Amino acid sequence: QVQLVESGGGLVQAGGSLRLSCTASTRTFSNSLMTWFRQAPGKEREFVVGVRSGGGTTVYADSVKGRFTMSRDNNKNTVYLQMNSLKPEDSAVYYCAARDWYRGLSSSPADYDYWGQGTQVTVSS
Repeated sequence: QVQLVESGGGLVQAGGSLRLSCTASTRTFSNSLMTWFRQAPGKEREFVVGVRSGGGTTVYADSVKGRFTMSRDNNKNTVYLQMNSLKPEDSAVYYCAARDWYRGLSSSPADYDYWGQGTQVTVSS
């Protein structure tokens, strides 16, 4: 069982920055594929960023490319999402999700086994 805890959300003005963290309570964190999703009110949960298993390429949704950066610290069992140049349309609840590394990256929320509780990001115009 993997437990994920996100933090770092909040209210920020357009153009500002936030850094989200997601800490996993597992010794097998290094074998876990971690991905960020988000869900705005009335919309489906959508893929934001993840890392491919083969080669470790980071894949970003077009809407965040060039503004968001994902990183991970295996020593701290934590992944980060640095969000810069935030826009009002980035407002959503942000979730980290995990599944076994060997299963590969998926942009479908249904393919993930473990989820954090979510952290709210609100960007004012």
